[in-house]
Amino acid sequence: MNKKHDKAISFKGQDFYIGIDVHKKQWTIVVISMNMRLGRSVTINPSAESLYKYLTKHYPGGNYYAVYEAGFSGFKAARDLNKLGIKCKVIHAADVPTSQKERLNKNDRIDANKLARSLSNHELKGIYIPEKKAEEYRSLNRYRLQKRKDLTRIKNRIKSFLYYYGIQIPIELEGRRWSGAFIKWLSEQKFDTDYGQFAFNNLLEELISTRKLISNTLKKMREMSRDTEPFAQLIPLLLTVPGIGFITAMTLATELIDINRFKRLEHLANYVGLVPSIQSTDEKEFISGISRRRNKHLRSMLIEAAWKAVKIDEALTMKFNNLSSRMPRNKAIVRIAKILLSRVRHVWKEQEPYVMGLVS
Repeated sequence: MNKKHDKAISFKGQDFYIGIDVHKKQWTIVVISMNMRLGRSVTINPSAESLYKYLTKHYPGGNYYAVYEAGFSGFKAARDLNKLGIKCKVIHAADVPTSQKERLNKNDRIDANKLARSLSNHELKGIYIPEKKAEEYRSLNRYRLQKRKDLTRIKNRIKSFLYYYGIQIPIELEGRRWSGAFIKWLSEQKFDTDYGQFAFNNLLEELISTRKLISNTLKKMREMSRDTEPFAQLIPLLLTVPGIGFITAMTLATELIDINRFKRLEHLANYVGLVPSIQSTDEKEFISGISRRRNKHLRSMLIEAAWKAVKIDEALTMKFNNLSSRMPRNKAIVRIAKILLSRVRHVWKEQEPYVMGLVS
């Protein structure tokens, strides 16, 4: 009798909101429906299939909505959940409303509960979930950026090593650091023991191998830009914008993915991090520097591109000079970077080359 009754249970049309605290070995979930938490938090295997089985077993026929915070797990879980009919959002951790008590008593259950609560209250706006292949394109460019950082660290270690042992760089090589001649000079340095020599030689080998990895990755990126859509059509257009070089163009293409997801320039500038940070009270509004919320791969590149652009485009040069007359140059260049971003957006959306001399 009980079994027949269980089979007859249906939650058709009822909405269920699931907060997921994601970890490698397990997911902690909290389910809310009709403004009530249903039972205690539950720990399940870390997979979309496990969550789907749990929900269809306990709340069959319901409408399922899930959310988790962006992090190490990427977007695979969200894609898998959506395929199974569980509408899933991925959100930035800083966007989750959190009480002081929740900040002080942070654990998996509390995190899952606040996610489920905020989702049921419709307080969360999900971030963009790219297709898997778009993420792989992005990974190639990010790998190169990581290797560039590694190379800088290795160079600093080599310089520190030389300085520590009092080895002076020849004056004729000072302006040619990291050139072929400089590398050759480094390879000729001798130390008193095999152990010191071994340590230095390994640093040098690390430098050479990392440079080779960067070179090979750049070749692969150029291949991707020629042979793969949308890059084959998009990259030549982006390169017509003054100040935008190949690396910046590829970073824009792989990080933004789809320019049409940004309905307005302000939305795009906010994503890149070229808008002011605003704090407001009931009576006053305080505007500080550019926001700390940003795509860390794009903002610095666009500002660097802006410095190049003001030397190339006369209209941007004039705009920069006007801005610099009433604000510090480092703030003026951020304004130029935003103008440059609007040009990028235009050529991308309209699929037409940049017109020199156009400012906004």
